[in-house]
Amino acid sequence: MTVIQSLRPVFPLPRWAHVDELIASGVERANRSLPKKASRWAKAFAFADRMLKVYDRLPLKPFRKRAIQAAERWILERQEEDGSWGGIQPPWVYSLIALHALGYKMDHPVLKKGLAGFYGEKGFAIEDEKTFRLQSCLSPVWDAALAMLALEDAGLPADHPALVKAGEWLLDEQIFADGDWQVRCKGRPGGWAFEFANDIYPDTDDSAVVMIALMGAKLPARRKEQAFDRGLGWLLAMQSRGGGWGAFDRNSTRTLLRKIPFADFGEMIDPPSVDVTAHIVELLGKLGYRKGFRPLDRALRYLRGEQEEDGAWFGRWGVNLTYGIGCVLPALAAVGEEMDAPYVRRAVDWLIAHQNEDGGWGERIEGYADPKWRGRGPSTASQTAWALLGLIAAGETEQPVTHRGIDYLIRTQREDGGWDEPYFTGTGFPMDFMINYHLYRDVFPLMALSRYRRALQIE
Repeated sequence: MTVIQSLRPVFPLPRWAHVDELIASGVERANRSLPKKASRWAKAFAFADRMLKVYDRLPLKPFRKRAIQAAERWILERQEEDGSWGGIQPPWVYSLIALHALGYKMDHPVLKKGLAGFYGEKGFAIEDEKTFRLQSCLSPVWDAALAMLALEDAGLPADHPALVKAGEWLLDEQIFADGDWQVRCKGRPGGWAFEFANDIYPDTDDSAVVMIALMGAKLPARRKEQAFDRGLGWLLAMQSRGGGWGAFDRNSTRTLLRKIPFADFGEMIDPPSVDVTAHIVELLGKLGYRKGFRPLDRALRYLRGEQEEDGAWFGRWGVNLTYGIGCVLPALAAVGEEMDAPYVRRAVDWLIAHQNEDGGWGERIEGYADPKWRGRGPSTASQTAWALLGLIAAGETEQPVTHRGIDYLIRTQREDGGWDEPYFTGTGFPMDFMINYHLYRDVFPLMALSRYRRALQIE
């Protein structure tokens, strides 16, 4: 985007392609100014921004050409095998625009590869007889791992062809290439990415959930052992100094970057989050680690320190507090935590207090910003399942609150076995980029129902 901002290419759109109707106040009265930020650092950045705009108007711009060439090399070096950049739509689109503005023709191999991937079978463009739209991202690795977990919870044997086939595909998706995460981490590569191709940016959340899923599939022992050795080694190396894990980076906590004037979309850093940390703690528990293992001890201190006053945990990558609690409680159970500990009971009490009248749970995305919507919203299948996963892990299987939640899922199940869910319960950047995972409405309820059945059999 800095290349585009510097070159300022203009490609006039035909009138039929304008979207003026999206600007409620009218194009002429549209406010295109950046959000005002009140802190001293924000004001300092704003002043620097004004000075740079003066520099931008100078006839001679020292170092500009060299800077653009460096940015060009950086972009070219990060194109993925499928033609993408970063595995998601925004950097893919902006990289194509920047390179074209730099003079790359549409038949240049880099642009051809990028456009072919974008509009190809695994691309982001969806066209039918009436509409053309773009997806922001695809999540095949994440979806495959969650589907495996749901099927394993439901009792599918480890040698079932579906689990073996998915497991073999996930093993093939493990990343052993270098990436930008190595700026702050010296560990060996070995993680997994979210998408079909995003080798430069694997993430810890996918890596943990993939390994949990692989544990339940019958795969070649030697190959699985090697995958876990590299995967776990990478995860442990990515732990941040505070004990938690970010998704893509280590020790990415410089909140000063949020004060930059154009930092108006979502997030500029990747700090540790509760839900990602919980998934890694759960993996460690399932691998047999317990208190006394230093990385786990640090992670548990982080989780306890992040619990909010009312007992909830913030959900960074899912909406919201229900997701946070639904990740943390199963993780604590997996490492042998005392589930009658006061801080655990506070989380259980939060879930009980926020059950809806229909027996389900739901949170609207507005709860990220508006306290009035904290923990409130119409019931959904995925959020109900997250609450139930937390309650079951905490030993609340026989409680009325759990029975009502299970009844909600049974009562709202469709004839074909799935559930309806019109709301967005996945999060990219809270309030700015929300995600509708089409499998969430099915895989999480299946997990909850299966674990409920298993808990009843044990009791």
